[in-house]
Formats: sequence, C-alpha cells, structure tokens
Amino acid sequence: MKKYTTAGTDIESVKQQNANSGMSYNEVKAFLARTTGGHGTARFSNTDVEQVKRNNSPDSQGED
Repeated sequence: MKKYTTAGTDIESVKQQNANSGMSYNEVKAFLARTTGGHGTARFSNTDVEQVKRNNSPDSQGED
C-alpha cells in the first residue's frame, strides 16, 4: 500500500529517489574532512608558524 502526502506525492518514491541521488551536503563535508583533513595544504599558506607560536606563548601577553 502506497503512502501519499496531502499534495499527492508518493512518499516511498521520494525516499527511493533520495537514496539514489548520491551524497548529501553534510556527507560530502564529512568525506572531505576524513579524506583530506587539510593535509598537504601548507604550500598554500603564508602563515609564519613560528610567529604564531611566539604570539600565543604565555610570556608574550600583549606583545606583537
């Protein structure tokens, strides 16, 4: 027995189409985070890591 919304949409058909449509937005984000995790992106950054460490050290309070 098929279930329909009040507008006449076949609920099971929509569920099947969603299942066959590929990854959701959040699934894609999770996949990218798992598979890349930012590895190998340092070459695109101009951040001076040592300067950041100095700025974040406890003895550099208020210094720049």
